[in-house]
Amino acid sequence: MMVDNVYIVDNGAYTVKVELSKAAAPRVIPNCIMKAKSERRRPFIGDQVEECRDASGLFYLLPFQKGFLINWDVQKTVWDYIFSKECCYGNFSETPLIVTEPYFNFSNIQEAMSEIFFEEYECQSLLRINAGDLVNYHYRKEHPEALCCLVIDCGYSFTNIVPYIRDKKQKLGIRRIDIGGKVLTNHLKEVISYRQLHVMDETHVMNQVKEDSCYVALDFMKEMEIARQKFPENTIARDYVLPDYTSIRRGYLRGLDEPDTVEQQTLRLNNERFSIPELLFHPSDVGISQMGIPEAVVDSINSCPPETHPHLYANIVVVGGCAKFPGIRDRLYRDLRSVTPEEFDLNIYLPDDPVTYAWHGGAHLSRDPEFYSYVVTKEEFEEEGHSICFERFDI
Repeated sequence: MMVDNVYIVDNGAYTVKVELSKAAAPRVIPNCIMKAKSERRRPFIGDQVEECRDASGLFYLLPFQKGFLINWDVQKTVWDYIFSKECCYGNFSETPLIVTEPYFNFSNIQEAMSEIFFEEYECQSLLRINAGDLVNYHYRKEHPEALCCLVIDCGYSFTNIVPYIRDKKQKLGIRRIDIGGKVLTNHLKEVISYRQLHVMDETHVMNQVKEDSCYVALDFMKEMEIARQKFPENTIARDYVLPDYTSIRRGYLRGLDEPDTVEQQTLRLNNERFSIPELLFHPSDVGISQMGIPEAVVDSINSCPPETHPHLYANIVVVGGCAKFPGIRDRLYRDLRSVTPEEFDLNIYLPDDPVTYAWHGGAHLSRDPEFYSYVVTKEEFEEEGHSICFERFDI
């Protein structure tokens, strides 16, 4: 039975990717409520922050802590806004819903999600699924010859490495590194506050600094040598022009030789540009005694049956917000090639948009003839309760 249209909510800790499956692309909406010093009375929900006149010193209320949904009031407020007519109207009495949740999600969180969608939003049918499952589905649609797939999901709270063999995730092979976009932004705030300017309250702006200026070094020590030079030998250092919220809404990078036309507040960025994303490869730099991504990939693959190893190394997919750092694919390839057996092909696939790749996987899944065998309907939930959800959703 083919489904005409499905509402897909990729409910990440940092952003929600949401839209009907027929859409060309989802809307990406911040998964938080923000309050500004300049407008104390008004909370900004999701992408309403664009309406904020002065986004300096924004205070965040986040539904997720350490990768899991714990603040239901904030999440419900964000969902109410997203499903309203002013954002992405969702009529769940007619439209099936796909919603993502983290790996190894706590059972009480799973139960609460099912209850909210079936009872409060009156969902007619629901599929709760890991975002990595949708990434695997999307990749296998694009590469039908692939028997296996290894998903590296560099998210906001964690980086998850998950092997899939014939579309089945290998739970014993899942590795989690406690480094994601949040740790990187916080570390950048600490480094800049120590070296230049107190920015500990400027999470919103520093997040933009990170997105606009950071990259992954192919050879960290070589980049450090360049960063020690003075201009013009130093090709890494840049000035970041900070927003003033009158003429500049978002900051931007500027070369050291570009003239300062008007008096603007700037940050001088040098080795911070590549040393911040380096934490993904060396978490011990901030006292987290865990493996970096390349070692975790090898450890994950080694936990799978030996006959799957060549297939997993040949089909690695990198998604998530941190996958947007320039240079990440080349660095992963270099580090993994040095530890991968010579007879194995190594292929790392980086989608054009690693943030929305899982959502597009949901759109492909919604067109699967078997789609209705994966979902739980409202009638089934009312009859059998949470047991049917635990049985059908392999989280």
